[in-house]
Amino acid sequence: MTISSDNHSQNDKILAVPTNIITGFLGVGKTSAILHLLTQKPADERWAVLVNEFGEIGIDGGLLKGQHTEEQGVFIREVPGGCMCCTAGLSMQIALNQLLAKARPDRLLIEPTGLGHPKEVIQVLTAPHYREVLSLQRTLTLVDARKLSENRYISHETFNQQIQIADVVVGNKADMYSQDDCEALQAYVKTWGKEDVANTYTEYGKLPLSMLDGPTLSTIKVAPPHHHHHHDHEPAEAPVQEVPLQQQEIVSAGNEGEGFESIGWRFAPDIVFNYEKLHHLLASLQVERLKGLFITDDGVFGYNKTADGLTEMELDDCMESRLEIIAETLDDNLEALLHQCIDEPADFNP
Repeated sequence: MTISSDNHSQNDKILAVPTNIITGFLGVGKTSAILHLLTQKPADERWAVLVNEFGEIGIDGGLLKGQHTEEQGVFIREVPGGCMCCTAGLSMQIALNQLLAKARPDRLLIEPTGLGHPKEVIQVLTAPHYREVLSLQRTLTLVDARKLSENRYISHETFNQQIQIADVVVGNKADMYSQDDCEALQAYVKTWGKEDVANTYTEYGKLPLSMLDGPTLSTIKVAPPHHHHHHDHEPAEAPVQEVPLQQQEIVSAGNEGEGFESIGWRFAPDIVFNYEKLHHLLASLQVERLKGLFITDDGVFGYNKTADGLTEMELDDCMESRLEIIAETLDDNLEALLHQCIDEPADFNP
């Protein structure tokens, strides 16, 4: 396979790019881990990050771009709308090919959605046309060991599959663990993980760069595409995350699958939120997962919410406000509540 960019000869080939999958269930800290790894990127290297999100709107790319730029050698591409291995991996392959051609990276990081199917992602990456282009390195699976006491996690096929394909299982948020949590994770990894899987612990997604190095031990037998999973979203004429917005316009889109629902919104760039009202609302919501980018009357902020609470980060800029929420059951009043946080209320136009 030959992938070229405008800055290189059409005959130049991209060969053996070290590639790592950073996976884990919803809210475990995958994006935080990638942000920390990016701070360790050698200044003379170009890195590419392919991010997959369960929701239709796309938030992680904006969070990453808000702290790292192409001028700094970081190239980011999103694949929203559920497991990127669906439809025989076509959306993933298109995004990956475009990302590789533009970035010509020294390293590629791939973050599947927490509800995605990592075995099938590996199938795409090890397909014949990528064998010369990519060199699959260690797969890192982040786990919150406290969740091992909850049946909805340990009975979830994706949760267990993420451990099965790991070269390293990382117990993230270890500062919140008890000794029992650590022992439970070690026993669980021994039951579900590969024979030679490593098990380590960290806080706030702080992974050393050296953890990425080394070939993966994953060997996935490639089978004809046949997906048992399903995502209930209708194909749009154009991806909702790319539709141009008119003045004061708001659009929304939802997704459903793997036992969860998502709803996301895009807000036209001229819509400004009241910081105090917005922060209060986001902190009060009881959801499985929340990510957002907001233009407020007090600056531009990124938000991330898990069961452990809401975190906020100040961003240099963003093109527009966006919000994505994932829950087992969504509140029908979310749109009205968001509407009340806008400085100059606009009509919702899903």
